[in-house]
Amino acid sequence: MVNWIWMGMIVFSVLFGAANGKMEQVAEAAFGGAQTGVTVCLGLISILVFWMGLMRIAEVAGLVSKLSRLLAPIVRRLFPDVPSEHPAMGYILSNMSANLLGLGNAATPMGIKAMQELQKLNPHPTVATPAMCTLLALNTASITLVPTTMIAIRMNFGSVHPADIVAPTLLATLISTGAAVIIDRWYRRRNKFPPTSTIIQKDGAAPPTTLYKPPAPAGGG
Repeated sequence: MVNWIWMGMIVFSVLFGAANGKMEQVAEAAFGGAQTGVTVCLGLISILVFWMGLMRIAEVAGLVSKLSRLLAPIVRRLFPDVPSEHPAMGYILSNMSANLLGLGNAATPMGIKAMQELQKLNPHPTVATPAMCTLLALNTASITLVPTTMIAIRMNFGSVHPADIVAPTLLATLISTGAAVIIDRWYRRRNKFPPTSTIIQKDGAAPPTTLYKPPAPAGGG
C-alpha cells in the first residue's frame, strides 16, 4: 500500500510538472534530491557508528537487562493475557528496553521475535490478538531516552546544540506513549464488552451482554 502511495505521488508530480511546462525543474529536483540523500547518509555514518557503539557497550554491560527487570511489572500489566514465563514476555521486555535506549537495530529483531512468540499464543492465526496490537502501538509511540538518529541528523547539518532535542523528544514520546496506552485500553474494554443495542429480544427483555469472541479462521466451520 505504501509503495502505491509513493508511486502515486511521483506520477502526480511528473504530470503536474509536464502540464505546467516545468519538466526541467522536476528533473533538477529529482537529481538534487538523490544527491542530497547520498550526502546526508554519508554524513550520518560516522555519527551513527559512534552512537551505536556507545549503545552496544551499554547493552553488553547489562543496562538493557537491568531496564528489562525494572520494566517487568509494568509490562505484565500492559500484557495481562501473556503468561509471565512465556518467551514472548522476555522478547517484549528486551524490545522495549532497546527502544528506550535508541537501539533500533536491536529493538527490531526483538520485536519480530516477540510477534512470532505471540502468534504461538494466538487461537485465531489470521486475526491479531490484543497483545499484538498493544506491542505494535507501543513500538510506534515508543518512549525514547536517547534519540540517536535525530541527534546525528542535527550534528550533520551543523547544529550548535544537537542534543537539545533530547528533552522535547522525551516529552513528546511520553505523551504519545500515554495516548497509545489509553487508546489501547479503551479498545480492549470495548472489544471485551461490545455494544449490544442492535440485538432485539422478542420478549422485550434487555439484550444480553456477552464476551467478545474473535472471528473463527477461514474454513474452520
